[in-house]
Amino acid sequence: NVPTSFLREIFSVIQDPSIISFAGGLPNPDFFPIDAFIDASKKVLTEQGKKALQYTGSEGYLPLRQYICDQYKKKENIYVTPDEILITNGSQQALDLLGKVLINKGDTIVLENPTYLAAIQSLSLHGAEFKGFTLEYDGPNISEIKQIFQDTIPKMLYAIPNFQNPTGITWSNKKRAIVAKLIKNTDTLFIEDDPYGEIRWSGKREKTMATILKNTVLLGSFSKTVAPGLRIGWLYTPNKKLYEQLYIAKQAADLHTGTFNQYILAEYLAHSTNDQHIHTIAQAYGKQKDTMIRAIQTYLPNDITYTNPDGGMFLWLTFPKNINTKKLFEIAIQEKVAFVPGCAFYVNTQNAPKNTARLNFSNASHTHIIKGIQRLAKAYIQYKKYISK
Repeated sequence: NVPTSFLREIFSVIQDPSIISFAGGLPNPDFFPIDAFIDASKKVLTEQGKKALQYTGSEGYLPLRQYICDQYKKKENIYVTPDEILITNGSQQALDLLGKVLINKGDTIVLENPTYLAAIQSLSLHGAEFKGFTLEYDGPNISEIKQIFQDTIPKMLYAIPNFQNPTGITWSNKKRAIVAKLIKNTDTLFIEDDPYGEIRWSGKREKTMATILKNTVLLGSFSKTVAPGLRIGWLYTPNKKLYEQLYIAKQAADLHTGTFNQYILAEYLAHSTNDQHIHTIAQAYGKQKDTMIRAIQTYLPNDITYTNPDGGMFLWLTFPKNINTKKLFEIAIQEKVAFVPGCAFYVNTQNAPKNTARLNFSNASHTHIIKGIQRLAKAYIQYKKYISK
């Protein structure tokens, strides 16, 4: 019953170097701190090689967990202890562990609609039944969430409140507070996935749900801010019983996240200006987003609307209702440009809107962004000729 990933299905197609791809959710490799990691690797192997190449505890390397705690205190004013942090193989594994521990077949899971495709896949493995709520420009449609909670008490609500994947939308503090109040006295667990929150280039930082709602599990990742190849993420929960259950599930899944990677990352974080690194990434991505917005305004017709995020890696196009972006994608590939049709990100793809698309701007140069949007405009003209026949 698990849906396939459209992106994975087209991966071989977008490997063609002649195709400009806005499809993948990829950070820009030009900003990977390669030299710093060479130095960190040498130092770890020289000074701690025997420990770094050995098995370690399932909870993760203590200095790395302490770093995460210090960042939460500094940036979110959350007082977290290392024994509330579990290191995972990317935040994707955290989702899988939560599914294993909490979800029984038939349990109701509430999701943004659209949402992160891999979350749908991961939670589907455990037999969850999904209920979706619409996203508005400032976050969830509150009346839809209230109706869901009138009908049932969900096992969990999964969301990406900051620079959401795929839309780039950020929940306002007002809507966060309303949702927190709605969930507060229930058994529903709020799963706050926050891989993009630090990549902000404009606007005001919103409150994390973990500061206003006790029954929140907060997921984080170094994939977008440092390097995805490390496969290091984490989850934070103050619920000791839940933490113990997740710890056991982690042991059963893979014993622990790679020791060597954790040591190298911790060494890099201890002796680098990572906050400056993230600032550099955010400013660069903001300029890439601006280039894409200007290209959309210049080359695409006014009947196509778009989100304009203050951070993250994605924006969301909405075409006229008679446009099927899966068909448009086929023509776009012929024009050597790729995107992800929006229907791939909905719980029920059959009933999903057919006229949306996700564009990634972080992994394309300014020149490629302009050329790619020009190619998309050409494909759109051809598609409109096709449907008018």
